[in-house]
Amino acid sequence: MAGGRGDRLTPLTSPRSKPAVPFAGRYRIIDFVLSNLYNSGIEAIFVLTQYKAQSLMKHVSRAWPNPHRQDSFVEAVPAQMQSGDNWYRGTADAVLQNLDMVKQINPEYIVVFGADHIYKMDVSQMVDWHIEKQADVTVACLPVPLSDASGFGVAEVDSKMKILAFHEKKEAPPTIPGHPDEVFASMGNYIFTAKALYEILEQTKRDPNIVDFGMHVFPTLVNERNVSAYDFRSNRIPLPAGDFESHYWRDVGTLDAYFEANLDLRNVVPQLNMYNWRWPIRTASFDDPPAKFVFDDDTRRGHALQSIVAGGCIISGARVKDSVIGRNVFVHTGADIDTSLLFDNVDIGRNCRIRRTIIDKNVRIPPDTVIGYDPIEDAKRYFVSPSGLVVIAKAPETEWSMHLNL
Repeated sequence: MAGGRGDRLTPLTSPRSKPAVPFAGRYRIIDFVLSNLYNSGIEAIFVLTQYKAQSLMKHVSRAWPNPHRQDSFVEAVPAQMQSGDNWYRGTADAVLQNLDMVKQINPEYIVVFGADHIYKMDVSQMVDWHIEKQADVTVACLPVPLSDASGFGVAEVDSKMKILAFHEKKEAPPTIPGHPDEVFASMGNYIFTAKALYEILEQTKRDPNIVDFGMHVFPTLVNERNVSAYDFRSNRIPLPAGDFESHYWRDVGTLDAYFEANLDLRNVVPQLNMYNWRWPIRTASFDDPPAKFVFDDDTRRGHALQSIVAGGCIISGARVKDSVIGRNVFVHTGADIDTSLLFDNVDIGRNCRIRRTIIDKNVRIPPDTVIGYDPIEDAKRYFVSPSGLVVIAKAPETEWSMHLNL
């Protein structure tokens, strides 16, 4: 499910859908759910798009080529108004509108996952749980503090993880058995037994107001079907040495959360392990040259400290610290980049000083520009979040950037 608008990530989502937003210098957010599915042995994948889908569809076609096998493909499917004059009105409606396409694969189980979060998950373990519980539907759940419950859809479960009820953004919903300070928040990731899904969606046709699994279908479904909760904490990702790493899940729905999730990666031991070759995060491949750091004297030294720098970058007599730098970025002499995210094809002029700033693609910053040091001046020229984070919107492609095949 990759049609999200991501309004809280504006202006990063002004030219693209949320799943297409860049992450960690060379990925898109959608690469994480697709990698999880692919690494879990699930290779027949439809990507349902809707909002400003061009960038996302272009990325999927380049990063996830189809081997032309019926049981192995990643195919972006735009919203096509298959059932009338409406675009997708919710998750259930989106699946319903594409059900004929799904039935052609003749699956036994159907996995419906969102593409809006950064996480690592072996989905096959959740499938095994679904089969063991003989469930019609399994919902992935993550424990969150009771104090935060009002921001989530909460699953009320019994001691065997059967879901008894759903509580949508309530102040004090039922807690996890044995854990009075925690509730199970739905992650928006579901597994259906195919037969059950077909029957459930057939019932939704009778009421045009039933369009979303979490909000409309599941609250009544728990009284009619076996609906199970899967505790995401039990998920383990294999490591090369035969051990396992713990689960990772991050909501990057706000600018501050997105910014912090990126910056976590530059830590010595980040929460998200991007260097586990048993669980690779796949993305598009480009013919970029290696990153380069040039000049080394007392007045002109190109270097990066505790940062991620993608291919094709040139750090020329400049300093980059605590930052994540995308592809083909040029940082000129005397510039100082501190605690910032720079997307692809950004050009930073001489002697610029930039701090706590996100700079979207193709932006060229003139020499001697100062950003992130004076909130009042920044607000006159750029978007500034309530926390003071500066965001510079994507610039149009130019002859300078078009040759990079973005």
